[in-house]
Amino acid sequence: MALNDSRLVAEQYASERGLRARQSIYSDAEGPDPREWALEAVAEGKPQRILEVGGGPGELAERMARELGAEVELVDISERMVELACARGLSARVGDVQELPFDAESFDCAVAAWMLYHVAGLDRGLAELARVLRPGGRLVAVTNAGSHLKELLELSGRALPASPFSRENGEEILLRHFDRVERRDADGWVTIPDRAAVERYLESWKGFEPAGPLPAFETPLRVRRASTIFVATR
Repeated sequence: MALNDSRLVAEQYASERGLRARQSIYSDAEGPDPREWALEAVAEGKPQRILEVGGGPGELAERMARELGAEVELVDISERMVELACARGLSARVGDVQELPFDAESFDCAVAAWMLYHVAGLDRGLAELARVLRPGGRLVAVTNAGSHLKELLELSGRALPASPFSRENGEEILLRHFDRVERRDADGWVTIPDRAAVERYLESWKGFEPAGPLPAFETPLRVRRASTIFVATR
């Protein structure tokens, strides 16, 4: 199984249920919020037109439109995610980052938050993002480190898949398509209250569900989170 298996990705995001289960564990997180840091990185460029790829139900896109006063376009491969984004009043369409339906040099900023590791043709997708950015435009890409939630994921009894785009390899990959890359690490802790919440999180990952009954562990479970915001500039 791979994080960028197109079939699994399509199944994973056909519904918002799994995404909500994974997001729910961060309600009691300690340390800097990578979502806030991503928004700050976007705001620094003072963009007027923003593209978010893999934007899901549109929480971040809605904030960028409201707080930055920017025109925001959202693209996602999931019809359900696009439906949810449109319900927020956003301009959203079904599409693939590997073949973006936009003219060259048509955005000031592109955002890819926790999605590049799902892209089968990663270099093709990054080339497309670079194509639609204006000279001096920036890509804000958010991902995780290999250590992110490791103690939690190991409870599943499955081998952890290698991430095609992570803290460890992201800068090298981005420099194949962008002139400059800055890395900002946002680390902290997550406290998961009980066994049921752990089970819901692990079972939400299609193809990586627990191999059997979970071993005994103490709750609440405190695990390290490790996210990175890359700011890549043309």
